[in-house]
Amino acid sequence: MTPQRLGFIGLGIMGTPMAQHLCAAGHELFVHTRRQVPAALLEAGAVACASGAEVARQADTVFLMLPDTPDVAAVLFGDGGVAAALAPGKTVVDMSSISPIETRAFAGRIGALGCDYLDAPVSGGEVGARAASLTIMVGGPEAAFDRVRPLFALMGKNITHVGGNGDGQATKVANQIIVALNIAAVSEALLFASKAGADPAKVRQALMGGFAASRVLEVHGERMIQRSFAPGFRIGLHQKDLNLALQGAKAMNVSLPQTAGAAQLMQACAAQGWDQLDHSALVKALELMAQHDVAG
Repeated sequence: MTPQRLGFIGLGIMGTPMAQHLCAAGHELFVHTRRQVPAALLEAGAVACASGAEVARQADTVFLMLPDTPDVAAVLFGDGGVAAALAPGKTVVDMSSISPIETRAFAGRIGALGCDYLDAPVSGGEVGARAASLTIMVGGPEAAFDRVRPLFALMGKNITHVGGNGDGQATKVANQIIVALNIAAVSEALLFASKAGADPAKVRQALMGGFAASRVLEVHGERMIQRSFAPGFRIGLHQKDLNLALQGAKAMNVSLPQTAGAAQLMQACAAQGWDQLDHSALVKALELMAQHDVAG
């Protein structure tokens, strides 16, 4: 692949390894983050920039990996933002998980500048980011997707062009609904079995051989049993994604009762100060109500 001039804004738990993959492939990388740029990125040749606008001046394709919709809005359109320095023909790729409705508005404003906009949220967590095995769900113009796809392939494995702008974000919200409900189901199942006197580790092992088997049961079921809640994906971020689902559902007159229930369990965790734990710690809200720990 011919080396390209790329920008990356947002170097958190996910963004840093994703940017490292781009840098390792030989691309010239210009980066900006609210915190200090990781030394490993600078040592690999990344250039630290003082603002999003400076990144946009230097790079032909600018990637964003930010926590929430207001963060993306500020980085794109705030003081010193990306949009102020975009030249026609450049591409903005937002890999954050944000509102599909706002994404369409952002895409329209970037498109008015003569630039392409792709929404490309990811699934796979920190493990997937480090292993370059993320699932990437992309919305936006097909020609822009085809152009950026070789770069996506440096960060992920399952890369799908879903449709127009906003469709990538809608797919990510759907993903987060499924994952949250699976975590809640595994939590309830293991809590029930443990309270009944069964060994939750052996219950999990037995269930992995049947129709109840899932990636959530495999990975997060193990976390619940081992009490390993160091964040791969924080409850606070998943709570934000479920709020996006419920806000969108309200706007579309759609009922999502199970999603609302999972969101309330996450709210209960946040009330206990557990919002910085891994989303598998949702089980702790159920344990609190039962006065029984899965591995207790």
